[in-house]
Amino acid sequence: MNDLLITDVRVFDSTSGELRDGPVRVADGVVESVGGEPPAEYDGPVLDGARGTVIPGLIDAHFHAYGFATDAHTLQARPLSYVALAAARRLDRALRRGFTTVRDVAGGDPGLAAAIAEGLLPSPRYLYTGPGLSQTGGHGDPRAAEDPGGCLCGGGISVEVVDGVDALRVAVRDRFRRGAHAIKIMASGGVISPTDPIRPPQYSADEIRAVTDEASRRGSYVAAHSYSPEAIQHAVGNGVRSIEHGNLMDEPTADLMAERDAFLVPTLAAYDSIDRLGAEFGVPASARAKNIEVLDAGRTAVELARAAGVAIGFGTDLMGELETEQLVGLRLQVDVEGVARTLHSATRVNAALIGRSDLGVIEPGAVADLVLLPGDVLAEPALLWGESRVVVQGGAVVADG
Repeated sequence: MNDLLITDVRVFDSTSGELRDGPVRVADGVVESVGGEPPAEYDGPVLDGARGTVIPGLIDAHFHAYGFATDAHTLQARPLSYVALAAARRLDRALRRGFTTVRDVAGGDPGLAAAIAEGLLPSPRYLYTGPGLSQTGGHGDPRAAEDPGGCLCGGGISVEVVDGVDALRVAVRDRFRRGAHAIKIMASGGVISPTDPIRPPQYSADEIRAVTDEASRRGSYVAAHSYSPEAIQHAVGNGVRSIEHGNLMDEPTADLMAERDAFLVPTLAAYDSIDRLGAEFGVPASARAKNIEVLDAGRTAVELARAAGVAIGFGTDLMGELETEQLVGLRLQVDVEGVARTLHSATRVNAALIGRSDLGVIEPGAVADLVLLPGDVLAEPALLWGESRVVVQGGAVVADG
Protein backbone atom coordinates (compact mmCIF):
# COMPACT_ATOMS: atom_id res chain seq x y z
CA MET A 1 0.00 0.00 0.00
CA ASN A 2 1.39 3.40 -1.01
CA ASP A 3 0.03 5.89 1.51
CA LEU A 4 1.35 9.43 1.77
CA LEU A 5 0.44 12.77 3.31
CA ILE A 6 1.90 15.95 1.75
CA THR A 7 1.57 18.84 4.18
CA ASP A 8 2.15 22.62 4.03
CA VAL A 9 1.73 22.67 0.28
CA ARG A 10 -0.14 24.48 -2.47
CA VAL A 11 -1.78 22.36 -5.14
CA PHE A 12 -1.89 23.25 -8.83
CA ASP A 13 -5.39 22.76 -10.25
CA SER A 14 -4.81 21.67 -13.87
CA THR A 15 -8.39 22.62 -14.76
CA SER A 16 -8.54 26.19 -13.45
CA GLY A 17 -4.82 26.91 -13.66
CA GLU A 18 -4.85 28.20 -10.09
CA LEU A 19 -3.30 27.14 -6.79
CA ARG A 20 -5.30 25.91 -3.84
CA ASP A 21 -4.30 24.88 -0.36
CA GLY A 22 -3.33 21.34 0.59
CA PRO A 23 -2.69 18.99 2.22
CA VAL A 24 -2.83 16.11 -0.24
CA ARG A 25 -3.79 12.74 1.22
CA VAL A 26 -2.89 9.60 -0.73
CA ALA A 27 -4.25 6.16 0.10
CA ASP A 28 -3.15 3.01 -1.71
CA GLY A 29 -1.58 5.00 -4.55
CA VAL A 30 -4.68 7.11 -5.24
CA VAL A 31 -5.49 10.69 -4.19
CA GLU A 32 -8.00 10.43 -1.35
CA SER A 33 -8.47 14.13 -0.56
CA VAL A 34 -7.13 17.61 -1.26
CA GLY A 35 -7.40 20.39 1.31
CA GLY A 36 -9.06 20.39 4.70
CA GLU A 37 -7.47 19.33 7.95
CA PRO A 38 -4.84 16.58 8.00
CA PRO A 39 -6.34 13.30 9.25
CA ALA A 40 -5.93 13.14 13.03
CA GLU A 41 -5.13 9.42 13.20
CA TYR A 42 -2.83 9.17 10.17
CA ASP A 43 0.45 7.43 11.01
CA GLY A 44 1.90 6.81 7.52
CA PRO A 45 4.68 8.58 5.60
CA VAL A 46 4.57 12.39 5.63
CA LEU A 47 6.19 14.68 3.07
CA ASP A 48 6.70 18.28 4.22
CA GLY A 49 5.89 20.53 1.25
CA ALA A 50 7.61 23.54 2.87
CA ARG A 51 5.13 25.88 1.14
CA GLY A 52 6.07 24.52 -2.25
CA THR A 53 3.75 23.57 -5.10
CA VAL A 54 2.60 20.09 -5.98
CA ILE A 55 1.65 19.58 -9.61
CA PRO A 56 0.30 16.49 -11.38
CA GLY A 57 2.94 14.17 -12.74
CA LEU A 58 4.07 15.45 -16.13
CA ILE A 59 3.22 13.59 -19.34
CA ASP A 60 5.54 13.65 -22.35
CA ALA A 61 3.34 12.73 -25.30
CA HIS A 62 6.20 12.49 -27.80
CA PHE A 63 8.98 10.44 -26.25
CA HIS A 64 11.37 7.90 -27.76
CA ALA A 65 12.65 5.31 -25.30
CA TYR A 66 14.69 3.65 -28.04
CA GLY A 67 15.98 6.95 -29.45
CA PHE A 68 19.51 6.53 -28.15
CA ALA A 69 21.13 8.07 -31.28
CA THR A 70 20.46 11.00 -33.58
CA ASP A 71 20.86 9.18 -36.91
CA ALA A 72 18.64 6.44 -38.31
CA HIS A 73 21.40 4.01 -39.34
CA THR A 74 22.85 3.83 -35.83
CA LEU A 75 19.38 3.33 -34.35
CA GLN A 76 18.73 0.34 -36.58
CA ALA A 77 22.20 -1.25 -36.31
CA ARG A 78 22.64 -1.80 -32.57
CA PRO A 79 21.74 -5.18 -31.00
CA LEU A 80 18.42 -5.23 -29.16
CA SER A 81 20.19 -6.01 -25.87
CA TYR A 82 22.00 -2.67 -26.12
CA VAL A 83 18.82 -0.87 -27.17
CA ALA A 84 16.90 -2.17 -24.15
CA LEU A 85 19.59 -1.09 -21.69
CA ALA A 86 19.83 2.34 -23.28
CA ALA A 87 16.04 2.65 -23.10
CA ALA A 88 16.05 1.77 -19.40
CA ARG A 89 18.43 4.63 -18.66
CA ARG A 90 16.44 7.11 -20.76
CA LEU A 91 13.21 6.13 -19.00
CA ASP A 92 14.76 6.37 -15.54
CA ARG A 93 16.09 9.86 -16.23
CA ALA A 94 12.72 10.99 -17.59
CA LEU A 95 11.00 9.79 -14.43
CA ARG A 96 13.47 11.65 -12.24
CA ARG A 97 12.69 14.84 -14.14
CA GLY A 98 9.03 14.45 -13.14
CA PHE A 99 7.62 12.79 -16.25
CA THR A 100 5.56 10.06 -14.64
CA THR A 101 3.94 9.03 -17.95
CA VAL A 102 5.33 8.94 -21.49
CA ARG A 103 3.77 8.12 -24.85
CA ASP A 104 6.39 6.48 -27.06
CA VAL A 105 5.45 7.32 -30.64
CA ALA A 106 7.52 5.24 -33.09
CA GLY A 107 8.97 2.71 -30.70
CA GLY A 108 8.35 0.31 -27.85
CA ASP A 109 7.34 -3.31 -27.68
CA PRO A 110 5.70 -5.84 -25.34
CA GLY A 111 9.03 -6.86 -23.79
CA LEU A 112 9.90 -3.40 -22.56
CA ALA A 113 6.32 -2.81 -21.44
CA ALA A 114 6.30 -6.08 -19.47
CA ALA A 115 9.60 -5.26 -17.78
CA ILE A 116 8.21 -1.88 -16.71
CA ALA A 117 4.94 -3.40 -15.49
CA GLU A 118 6.86 -5.97 -13.43
CA GLY A 119 9.00 -3.28 -11.82
CA LEU A 120 12.28 -4.48 -13.35
CA LEU A 121 13.31 -0.89 -14.05
CA PRO A 122 12.25 2.55 -12.80
CA SER A 123 10.18 4.13 -15.52
CA PRO A 124 7.30 6.45 -16.26
CA ARG A 125 3.98 4.84 -17.07
CA TYR A 126 4.62 3.63 -20.58
CA LEU A 127 2.34 3.72 -23.62
CA TYR A 128 3.80 2.76 -26.98
CA THR A 129 2.85 2.61 -30.65
CA GLY A 130 5.47 0.17 -31.85
CA PRO A 131 7.50 1.17 -34.92
CA GLY A 132 6.06 4.08 -36.86
CA LEU A 133 4.68 3.40 -40.31
CA SER A 134 6.35 5.08 -43.29
CA GLN A 135 5.93 4.93 -47.03
CA THR A 136 8.92 4.08 -49.20
CA GLY A 137 11.09 7.18 -49.37
CA GLY A 138 9.14 8.77 -46.53
CA HIS A 139 10.23 10.24 -43.23
CA GLY A 140 10.80 6.82 -41.71
CA ASP A 141 12.84 5.38 -44.59
CA PRO A 142 16.48 5.52 -43.39
CA ARG A 143 18.09 4.81 -46.77
CA ALA A 144 20.14 7.49 -48.44
CA ALA A 145 19.60 8.28 -52.12
CA GLU A 146 22.62 6.20 -53.17
CA ASP A 147 21.46 3.10 -51.28
CA PRO A 148 20.08 0.21 -53.37
CA GLY A 149 16.40 0.32 -54.25
CA GLY A 150 13.81 -2.35 -53.76
CA CYS A 151 11.70 -3.21 -50.76
CA LEU A 152 12.99 -2.40 -47.30
CA CYS A 153 11.68 -5.64 -45.85
CA GLY A 154 10.95 -6.01 -42.16
CA GLY A 155 10.97 -3.28 -39.56
CA GLY A 156 13.47 -1.68 -37.27
CA ILE A 157 13.06 -0.61 -33.67
CA SER A 158 11.51 2.75 -34.51
CA VAL A 159 10.12 2.53 -38.05
CA GLU A 160 8.75 0.08 -40.58
CA VAL A 161 8.33 0.88 -44.25
CA VAL A 162 4.90 -0.37 -45.32
CA ASP A 163 3.17 0.52 -48.59
CA GLY A 164 -0.39 -0.21 -49.71
CA VAL A 165 -3.79 -0.50 -48.07
CA ASP A 166 -3.76 -4.23 -47.40
CA ALA A 167 -0.22 -4.29 -46.01
CA LEU A 168 -1.01 -1.35 -43.75
CA ARG A 169 -4.12 -3.07 -42.36
CA VAL A 170 -2.05 -6.12 -41.46
CA ALA A 171 0.65 -3.95 -39.86
CA VAL A 172 -1.88 -2.04 -37.75
CA ARG A 173 -3.62 -5.20 -36.60
CA ASP A 174 -0.30 -6.71 -35.61
CA ARG A 175 0.64 -3.67 -33.57
CA PHE A 176 -2.57 -3.91 -31.58
CA ARG A 177 -1.96 -7.64 -31.16
CA ARG A 178 1.35 -6.68 -29.56
CA GLY A 179 -0.21 -4.23 -27.12
CA ALA A 180 0.15 -0.90 -28.90
CA HIS A 181 -1.63 2.05 -27.31
CA ALA A 182 -2.08 3.84 -30.66
CA ILE A 183 -0.62 3.90 -34.17
CA LYS A 184 2.00 6.30 -35.52
CA ILE A 185 2.29 7.20 -39.21
CA MET A 186 4.63 9.50 -41.07
CA ALA A 187 2.38 11.90 -42.98
CA SER A 188 5.00 14.38 -44.21
CA GLY A 189 8.73 14.72 -44.63
CA GLY A 190 10.95 15.27 -41.64
CA VAL A 191 14.11 16.87 -40.33
CA ILE A 192 16.14 13.72 -39.71
CA SER A 193 15.15 11.64 -42.76
CA PRO A 194 17.71 11.81 -45.60
CA THR A 195 15.75 12.02 -48.87
CA ASP A 196 12.29 13.57 -48.43
CA PRO A 197 11.37 17.28 -48.47
CA ILE A 198 9.44 18.43 -45.41
CA ARG A 199 6.23 19.77 -46.97
CA PRO A 200 4.62 17.17 -49.30
CA PRO A 201 1.98 14.86 -47.77
CA GLN A 202 2.97 11.21 -47.44
CA TYR A 203 0.71 8.18 -47.82
CA SER A 204 -2.37 8.30 -50.02
CA ALA A 205 -5.82 9.10 -48.66
CA ASP A 206 -6.82 5.43 -49.02
CA GLU A 207 -3.75 4.31 -47.09
CA ILE A 208 -4.34 6.74 -44.21
CA ARG A 209 -8.02 5.85 -44.06
CA ALA A 210 -7.13 2.17 -43.82
CA VAL A 211 -4.94 2.91 -40.78
CA THR A 212 -7.45 5.19 -39.06
CA ASP A 213 -10.29 2.75 -39.75
CA GLU A 214 -8.41 -0.13 -38.12
CA ALA A 215 -7.46 2.02 -35.12
CA SER A 216 -10.99 3.36 -34.68
CA ARG A 217 -12.53 -0.10 -34.71
CA ARG A 218 -10.02 -1.07 -32.04
CA GLY A 219 -11.10 1.91 -29.91
CA SER A 220 -7.79 3.65 -30.46
CA TYR A 221 -6.44 6.46 -32.65
CA VAL A 222 -3.65 7.50 -35.01
CA ALA A 223 -0.87 10.01 -34.38
CA ALA A 224 0.77 11.54 -37.46
CA HIS A 225 4.16 13.14 -37.91
CA SER A 226 3.19 16.15 -40.00
CA TYR A 227 4.54 19.66 -40.63
CA SER A 228 2.92 21.52 -43.52
CA PRO A 229 -0.69 22.74 -43.95
CA GLU A 230 -1.25 20.38 -46.88
CA ALA A 231 0.10 17.38 -44.95
CA ILE A 232 -1.81 18.20 -41.75
CA GLN A 233 -5.07 18.68 -43.67
CA HIS A 234 -4.47 15.42 -45.54
CA ALA A 235 -3.95 13.56 -42.25
CA VAL A 236 -6.76 15.12 -40.22
CA GLY A 237 -9.18 14.95 -43.14
CA ASN A 238 -8.63 11.20 -43.27
CA GLY A 239 -9.19 10.54 -39.58
CA VAL A 240 -5.90 11.25 -37.78
CA ARG A 241 -6.46 12.41 -34.19
CA SER A 242 -3.05 13.62 -33.05
CA ILE A 243 -0.75 15.86 -35.10
CA GLU A 244 2.87 15.65 -33.99
CA HIS A 245 4.95 18.81 -34.51
CA GLY A 246 2.68 20.79 -36.89
CA ASN A 247 5.22 23.61 -37.16
CA LEU A 248 4.20 24.98 -40.56
CA MET A 249 0.44 25.04 -40.04
CA ASP A 250 -1.63 28.03 -41.11
CA GLU A 251 -4.90 29.47 -39.83
CA PRO A 252 -7.28 27.39 -42.04
CA THR A 253 -5.42 24.24 -40.97
CA ALA A 254 -5.77 25.14 -37.30
CA ASP A 255 -9.48 25.74 -37.86
CA LEU A 256 -9.83 22.30 -39.47
CA MET A 257 -8.04 20.66 -36.54
CA ALA A 258 -10.40 22.36 -34.08
CA GLU A 259 -13.42 21.31 -36.15
CA ARG A 260 -12.26 17.66 -36.16
CA ASP A 261 -11.26 17.67 -32.46
CA ALA A 262 -7.67 16.86 -33.36
CA PHE A 263 -4.85 17.43 -30.87
CA LEU A 264 -1.60 19.26 -31.56
CA VAL A 265 1.50 17.91 -29.83
CA PRO A 266 4.21 20.55 -30.32
CA THR A 267 7.80 19.47 -29.82
CA LEU A 268 9.62 22.77 -29.48
CA ALA A 269 12.52 21.23 -27.58
CA ALA A 270 13.60 19.16 -30.57
CA TYR A 271 14.24 22.07 -32.92
CA ASP A 272 15.79 24.31 -30.31
CA SER A 273 18.19 21.59 -29.17
CA ILE A 274 19.17 20.62 -32.74
CA ASP A 275 19.86 24.27 -33.49
CA ARG A 276 22.05 24.76 -30.42
CA LEU A 277 23.59 21.34 -29.90
CA GLY A 278 22.99 19.27 -33.01
CA ALA A 279 26.47 19.58 -34.50
CA GLU A 280 28.09 18.68 -31.17
CA PHE A 281 25.91 15.62 -30.68
CA GLY A 282 26.14 14.20 -34.19
CA VAL A 283 22.97 15.39 -35.92
CA PRO A 284 23.75 15.15 -39.67
CA ALA A 285 24.33 18.40 -41.56
CA SER A 286 21.37 17.69 -43.87
CA ALA A 287 19.06 17.44 -40.85
CA ARG A 288 20.44 20.63 -39.31
CA ALA A 289 19.74 22.46 -42.55
CA LYS A 290 16.12 21.26 -42.68
CA ASN A 291 15.71 22.13 -39.00
CA ILE A 292 16.13 25.82 -39.86
CA GLU A 293 12.95 25.66 -41.94
CA VAL A 294 10.78 24.68 -38.97
CA LEU A 295 12.70 26.13 -35.99
CA ASP A 296 10.91 29.44 -35.43
CA ALA A 297 7.62 28.34 -36.99
CA GLY A 298 6.84 26.01 -34.07
CA ARG A 299 5.99 28.92 -31.78
CA THR A 300 3.67 30.42 -34.39
CA ALA A 301 1.92 27.07 -34.80
CA VAL A 302 1.13 26.96 -31.09
CA GLU A 303 -0.26 30.48 -31.23
CA LEU A 304 -2.45 29.65 -34.26
CA ALA A 305 -3.70 26.46 -32.62
CA ARG A 306 -4.58 28.32 -29.40
CA ALA A 307 -6.50 31.00 -31.30
CA ALA A 308 -8.49 28.33 -33.16
CA GLY A 309 -9.35 26.38 -30.01
CA VAL A 310 -7.21 23.32 -30.74
CA ALA A 311 -6.32 21.11 -27.78
CA ILE A 312 -2.57 21.64 -27.31
CA GLY A 313 -0.51 18.95 -25.63
CA PHE A 314 3.20 18.73 -24.88
CA GLY A 315 5.99 16.57 -26.29
CA THR A 316 9.77 16.67 -26.66
CA ASP A 317 10.95 14.25 -29.42
CA LEU A 318 14.55 14.30 -28.22
CA MET A 319 16.99 11.80 -29.69
CA GLY A 320 20.39 10.70 -28.45
CA GLU A 321 22.14 12.96 -25.97
CA LEU A 322 19.64 15.72 -26.69
CA GLU A 323 17.35 14.02 -24.16
CA THR A 324 18.93 16.19 -21.47
CA GLU A 325 16.83 19.05 -22.89
CA GLN A 326 13.50 17.49 -21.85
CA LEU A 327 12.74 20.09 -19.19
CA VAL A 328 13.89 22.87 -21.54
CA GLY A 329 10.84 21.93 -23.61
CA LEU A 330 8.69 23.23 -20.76
CA ARG A 331 10.56 26.53 -20.74
CA LEU A 332 10.09 26.97 -24.48
CA GLN A 333 6.36 26.31 -24.27
CA VAL A 334 6.03 28.62 -21.26
CA ASP A 335 7.64 31.35 -23.38
CA VAL A 336 4.72 31.01 -25.82
CA GLU A 337 1.82 29.96 -23.61
CA GLY A 338 2.63 30.96 -20.05
CA VAL A 339 3.13 28.62 -17.13
CA ALA A 340 -0.50 27.70 -16.34
CA ARG A 341 -1.37 26.77 -19.94
CA THR A 342 1.87 24.84 -20.36
CA LEU A 343 1.18 22.84 -17.22
CA HIS A 344 -2.36 22.24 -18.45
CA SER A 345 -0.93 20.91 -21.73
CA ALA A 346 1.63 18.65 -20.06
CA THR A 347 -0.90 17.21 -17.63
CA ARG A 348 -4.63 17.34 -18.27
CA VAL A 349 -4.58 17.76 -22.08
CA ASN A 350 -2.06 14.97 -22.57
CA ALA A 351 -4.10 12.77 -20.23
CA ALA A 352 -7.17 13.39 -22.39
CA LEU A 353 -5.14 12.57 -25.49
CA ILE A 354 -4.12 9.17 -24.14
CA GLY A 355 -7.56 8.48 -22.69
CA ARG A 356 -6.57 8.49 -19.00
CA SER A 357 -8.90 10.73 -17.01
CA ASP A 358 -7.26 9.45 -13.81
CA LEU A 359 -3.95 11.10 -14.75
CA GLY A 360 -2.99 14.75 -15.12
CA VAL A 361 -5.12 15.94 -12.18
CA ILE A 362 -4.86 16.10 -8.40
CA GLU A 363 -8.32 15.23 -7.20
CA PRO A 364 -9.97 12.36 -5.33
CA GLY A 365 -9.81 9.14 -7.32
CA ALA A 366 -6.87 10.19 -9.49
CA VAL A 367 -3.65 8.21 -9.59
CA ALA A 368 -1.18 9.82 -7.20
CA ASP A 369 1.45 10.81 -9.75
CA LEU A 370 2.79 14.07 -8.35
CA VAL A 371 5.75 16.44 -8.53
CA LEU A 372 6.63 18.67 -5.58
CA LEU A 373 8.45 21.89 -6.50
CA PRO A 374 10.16 24.15 -3.91
CA GLY A 375 8.10 27.33 -4.31
CA ASP A 376 5.20 28.99 -6.07
CA VAL A 377 5.43 27.70 -9.65
CA LEU A 378 3.02 30.33 -11.00
CA ALA A 379 5.23 33.12 -9.64
CA GLU A 380 8.50 31.31 -10.40
CA PRO A 381 8.07 29.31 -13.64
CA ALA A 382 11.78 28.44 -13.65
CA LEU A 383 11.02 25.91 -10.92
CA LEU A 384 9.61 23.72 -13.69
CA TRP A 385 12.98 23.31 -15.39
CA GLY A 386 15.14 23.56 -12.30
CA GLU A 387 16.88 20.60 -10.71
CA SER A 388 15.08 20.52 -7.35
CA ARG A 389 11.94 18.36 -7.18
CA VAL A 390 10.38 15.39 -5.45
CA VAL A 391 8.70 12.92 -7.77
CA VAL A 392 5.87 10.69 -6.57
CA GLN A 393 4.52 7.86 -8.71
CA GLY A 394 1.48 5.93 -7.56
CA GLY A 395 1.89 7.36 -4.07
CA ALA A 396 5.54 6.31 -3.68
CA VAL A 397 8.46 8.74 -3.70
CA VAL A 398 10.65 7.69 -6.63
CA ALA A 399 13.04 10.67 -6.83
CA ASP A 400 14.09 13.33 -4.34
CA GLY A 401 16.58 15.82 -5.65
